[in-house]
Amino acid sequence: MSVELNFEIVVIYFIYGLAFFSLGLATMMEARRSPLLAGARILGPLVFFGFVHGTHEWLEMALILRSSFGFADPLSAPIVRLGLLVVSFASLVLYGLQVLRPQEGSGSKANIYFVLGLLALYSLLVISTSLFEPTPWEEWMRHADTLARYTLAVPGAAMAALALNRQASQTWAAARRDQSLHLRLAGLGFAVYSLTQLVVSPTDIFLARYLNTTSFLAWTGFPIQAVRAGMAALITLGLIRVTQIVEGERQQQLVAAQEARLKALEHIRNDLVEREAIRRELLRHTVVAQEEERARIARELHDETAQFLTAFSLDLATMQKSVRRNPEVVAILERLQSMSRQISQSIYRMVHDLRPAQLDDLGLVAALGYLVDEAQHNQLQVTLTIKGNRQRLDPLVETVLFRIAQEALTNIERHAGVSQATLALSFDAQEIKLAVRDEGVGFNPAKNLLPPHGWGLAGMRERAESVGGLFRIDSAPGHGTLVEVVVSASQGEYPGKDNASASEHISQKLGHSISEENADEYHPVNAG
Repeated sequence: MSVELNFEIVVIYFIYGLAFFSLGLATMMEARRSPLLAGARILGPLVFFGFVHGTHEWLEMALILRSSFGFADPLSAPIVRLGLLVVSFASLVLYGLQVLRPQEGSGSKANIYFVLGLLALYSLLVISTSLFEPTPWEEWMRHADTLARYTLAVPGAAMAALALNRQASQTWAAARRDQSLHLRLAGLGFAVYSLTQLVVSPTDIFLARYLNTTSFLAWTGFPIQAVRAGMAALITLGLIRVTQIVEGERQQQLVAAQEARLKALEHIRNDLVEREAIRRELLRHTVVAQEEERARIARELHDETAQFLTAFSLDLATMQKSVRRNPEVVAILERLQSMSRQISQSIYRMVHDLRPAQLDDLGLVAALGYLVDEAQHNQLQVTLTIKGNRQRLDPLVETVLFRIAQEALTNIERHAGVSQATLALSFDAQEIKLAVRDEGVGFNPAKNLLPPHGWGLAGMRERAESVGGLFRIDSAPGHGTLVEVVVSASQGEYPGKDNASASEHISQKLGHSISEENADEYHPVNAG
């Protein structure tokens, strides 16, 4: 064999081995991502065939190169070469069987038994050749190679071709025409590759005497390895193209799944926004309903009960004048008169607690002044600070800020353990801020904000949220407490566009807005 021919064969074997090794690599990557033809278990033998048979062809190339440079082959080289050939073709047979018979359980065992039977038949033929027709070592290796191709390669490649064509039919039925076309090309490559395995090295075996590598080269002018390399390239390109198509489909499915997920998330977000709006509106109407009920009770106490007590007190005074001569009756009437005054004062305080007249008639600033005076009666000195342009706010916003300040001062009286506090109200172009601070014992908001221990705090938060405000508590054990509410200036506009209908009953007594100069501190005197 000339050096030029050796070079051509080396190139052919290199391409031959590269094609099948690439087949094994591409199939392995696809099997790890998702099933290409059947499943990862079924693709395993094809992956093994690609790697092992590619290695076999590269070994052939290496042996040719060694001999071209005058090096003798290692003693183990023919055995290794034959072992790679037999194992690779046995894997190809197993792949074809698993695709054509993809049953679980007994079907899988039957496939293994069939391959083992072929290997046993091949071994029997090889042994019989050496026993009944003793031949030299090199001739015996050619016999073993020929029998491996006849008993393993030809049926294995043929079954692989049938398997790929079956899969092509399935993909065609699923309207995946492009994938079906490339599967048929790969199947055609395996079919022709099966026929090329009938061309073997010249031996005295019946078919090999007439159809062998020497006769093929004489008839065509090129070695059979060139055809095999071409078929290997066709098989590999076809299956790689199939993997690309499957990957494209997978990417499209992934994009579709992502879009569906984004749509679902958007729907959930819109639903949450809608629920939040409904919850806020419900809170708003709850606050309005509470204040309306408070106002109704306050009016009834003021208009009916207080009048009855006034009439009762006047009648007592009349009786007291008419019975001055009876000291015992006078004493009883004086006690009744005193009790009447106490009841009247209690009702007065109750009416103001339920709905202070200052809040409806004069607005939030005057109502906060009333809270300060009430706190002083309870031995709590409160400094009220007003900043910015004092103005009337939406009635609902004024009510919410007043109730939060009232609850905060009540909490200070009961729990803070101090006698001083500060109350600040700031009017700004962007927001209205209310802050109540004390330097008392403080608490842990993470534990005390949740009911049943924090109903008052939870109520303050809900009231703030009912008008779209932000509620914040800053406190720590031993470091006092800051309660802060911030409401957008647009939300607090008077009269509020969104709140006018809901708070119509609350605002029926409102007068004109108050405009005063800015002041750093405001200490109302007898604001009640």
